[in-house]
Amino acid sequence: MTDKQNAKSGATLKIKLVRSIAGTRESHRATVRGLGLRKLNSESELEDTPAVRGMINKVSYLVKVL
Repeated sequence: MTDKQNAKSGATLKIKLVRSIAGTRESHRATVRGLGLRKLNSESELEDTPAVRGMINKVSYLVKVL
């Protein structure tokens, strides 16, 4: 199944911030905020799109996909 088919079917990803953003690059902090995550252990549910997957990949050392 391609990413476009996932987005059309309404698939979502649940993301949790498991490591602190303190001491990380400013662009990584902005990406975490863009994913809708604020504090440690906060969770966000987002639509499964290529853009969101790219953001998750960029900060994969900080987040966990549930």
